[in-house]
This record gives sequence, C-alpha cells and structure tokens, in this order.
Amino acid sequence: MADVTFLGLGVMGYPMAGHLAKAGHAVTVYNRTMAKAEKWVAEHGGTMAPTPREAAQGAEFVMACVGNDDDLRAVCLGEEGAFAGMSPGSVFVDHTTVSAAVTRELYAEADARQISFVDAPVSGGQAGAENGQLVVMCGGDEGAFARAEPVIAAYAKTCRRMGESGSGQLTKMVNQIAIAGLLQGLSEALHFAEKAGLDGRAVVEVIGGGAAGSWQMLNRYETMLDDEFDHGFAVDWMRKDLGICLRTADENGTSLPVTALVDQFYKDVQNMGGGRWDTSSLIRRLRALG
Repeated sequence: MADVTFLGLGVMGYPMAGHLAKAGHAVTVYNRTMAKAEKWVAEHGGTMAPTPREAAQGAEFVMACVGNDDDLRAVCLGEEGAFAGMSPGSVFVDHTTVSAAVTRELYAEADARQISFVDAPVSGGQAGAENGQLVVMCGGDEGAFARAEPVIAAYAKTCRRMGESGSGQLTKMVNQIAIAGLLQGLSEALHFAEKAGLDGRAVVEVIGGGAAGSWQMLNRYETMLDDEFDHGFAVDWMRKDLGICLRTADENGTSLPVTALVDQFYKDVQNMGGGRWDTSSLIRRLRALG
C-alpha cells in the first residue's frame, strides 16, 4: 500500500480515487471545487488539501485527471503546483487526455526535479471508471511504469506501457480516431435502419455478433435508438480530444479526412445544444437532417 494523491475529482477522477481508497492506499485528494473534495472524503475517508502542492507532499504517487493541457500545467507547475510539493523519487501519473507536447514538456520538468512522470490516459468512460475497468495506455520510463502499474491496477483492467514519454497520449489519439469514425458509421447504420422501417433492435441482434459488431454497437445501440444521450463521454470532451488528434496529424503529416469530418459533425451537435450529450448523439444530428 502507498501514500497516493489524486488531483481532479470529475466524473472520472472521483471514482478512480475511490478505487484507490478501497484498495487500501492512503489517499489525499485535491479538487478546484473544495465541496467535491469534502464529499469524497466523507464518502471514502482519506484527507483533502487546499492546493496541489500540499496534496502532493509526502506522496509516493501523485495521480491527476483534469481537463486539458492548461489545467494540467496549472496543477503541476508554479509555487502551488504538485511538482513543488513532491519529493525526489516520487512518481507523477497523468490520466488526463492531453497533447504529447505538454506531456514531454512536463516529463522534462519533472526529470529536472528528480521526479518520474508517466503519461497514462484512459479509455472506458465514466462506466469504466466507476467499475474499475479502465484501459490505461502509458508512456514514460520503464522503471517508473513498473512502480506505478500496481497502483493503477486499482481501477484498470488493462495497463500497458507503449513506449517513451508521450507514447501513452499518442495511443489515446489512435483510440479516439478509431472511435470517431466508428460512431459515425454506427449512427448512419441505425438511422438507415429506422428510415427503412426496420426494427433497430432486431437488426443489432442479427449483425452485432458478426463483422459489424463493436463495443459501441453493443453498449450504445439501445440508448441511440431511444434517443437518450445523458450518459457516457461528452461531446465537448471528444471535440477537445479530436482537436489534439488533428493538430498532431498536421505536425506528423498524417491525413485524417474522416476524423476531421466527424469533428465538424460534433460541432453541429454542440450547436444543437448537445455539448454534454454522449458521443453517440451523432445519430441525433442525422435525425435532425431528416
């Protein structure tokens, strides 16, 4: 068991920190909204701190799951950032989906302080976090990963090192690129079934076990058919992630025409007031078109 700090208690971080406490780790939490931290401590025990620096003091591992590049820099750097409170030899594990560039920047800053930095974005959404069944893709030094993996195991079903610093974030980009195209295809397929007068549920029962089947189909088709999107991974966050993918593709010369198109479709969903809808809400855009 370890002394662990968790920074960021959003829809993902709150249950992830909870799994660490249930596993027996001594957990200190920090959240910008103190009321959320107070609620977490009341539910799970542990302690809370008013700044990332104070939260990180004495911790062997500091986990973070915040919003974007700027949020991550804010909790890491500066006089009240976590790096200022961490001891040499400790490990910072970033579960935020951010750019590989900020990851490498913070890796270098941490290394200068004799702190290890592991980029460890996750896949599995809110349900995966709540059930402790996340997929964690990591980048960083082998030794740091080996130390962090048993702690990450509290909320992961799969955890793998993909390479040097930034490799975890690049792998998460691959994940989001694949999901974007898949969800658009699934939305078009179910919308076509509706327009053709077919029973959507019966269709999925037939094709779901074949080559067309996917996790998204089996876990989202019913809510898509019922036009329910108040769950799962939000469109606003998906657009943030796809923006990272597209900027990185510009840098490395990759062509992502489908990803760019689906990103614009998600912009349409945002304009419909669906920024907080689940990413499978692409089908609602098609329904609005007729």
